[in-house]
Amino acid sequence: MAGTYNNTVKTARMTTVKNAIDGAASFGKLKIYSAAYAALLAVFECSDPCGVVAGTPAALTFSDLPKTTVGLLDGIAAVARFTDSDDVMIREGMSVGTAASDIIIDNVNIAVDQTVNWVTGVIQHG
Repeated sequence: MAGTYNNTVKTARMTTVKNAIDGAASFGKLKIYSAAYAALLAVFECSDPCGVVAGTPAALTFSDLPKTTVGLLDGIAAVARFTDSDDVMIREGMSVGTAASDIIIDNVNIAVDQTVNWVTGVIQHG
């Protein structure tokens, strides 16, 4: 059965996500994949702390954006995963696009050594 949480609980849960991304010895990562995680196309290093949790409903807004990296493989970006610095998955299944997506990048058509910009990112508690 579906239920809802009050915003205090939502804030605590999103803070746990933030702390998990920041939790290992170094910076957490945002990994951009093609559909169904078939190919890892780009990896961004998060700031530390990675962001700020605030708002109603609670949301984790990532800090120091935009960030830049280069493409690792050719492909079309479709899905994203956050990991800690030890590559432990923290959150996955986020949409990637140039607008109206969980993770906004400047171009979903990624090529090897192409500059890729992470423009904005917010994880909102449902």
